[in-house]
Amino acid sequence: MASRKFFVAAGLAMALTAGVVGCKSDSKDMKHDMKTMATPTLYERLGGEPAITAVCADFVGRAAKDPQVNFFRKDVPGYPAWNPSPAELASFNKHLVQFVSVAAGGPQKYEGESMKKSHAGMKITEAQFNAIAADLSASLDAFKVPAKEKGELLAAVAGTKKDIVEVP
Repeated sequence: MASRKFFVAAGLAMALTAGVVGCKSDSKDMKHDMKTMATPTLYERLGGEPAITAVCADFVGRAAKDPQVNFFRKDVPGYPAWNPSPAELASFNKHLVQFVSVAAGGPQKYEGESMKKSHAGMKITEAQFNAIAADLSASLDAFKVPAKEKGELLAAVAGTKKDIVEVP
């Protein structure tokens, strides 16, 4: 019985706090706000920007070393190999973190080009896309991201496949 009282009191305290800090007074909006507070976004469950930044750094290092990915696009006919300057690499990493954050429901704004435009002409194969997806999965495993969150993020990123893969 004491635990039920605790949950009722905690719920009331959350409702009162939400009202004090500026939730709309409309009861429908309050219910929506309470539901949002009770259900963290994937972005929040992943640990927010610091955690996503760490996973992305691991992922880029892993993918850059993976010959199945051909991260630097060496020997792709009609496409120059990518030899990024420190500034270009920093911009790439910034956009990657923004992209993953937005895909996970975070508050960031993605400032990069569309997936289709940024990958045009790279002649990325389905096998290369699958290899880089496996690298992302391995990075998520390295950070012990729970299966549910890992699956949700991989599904969100998989939605880009049609815009990235040019060679079946």
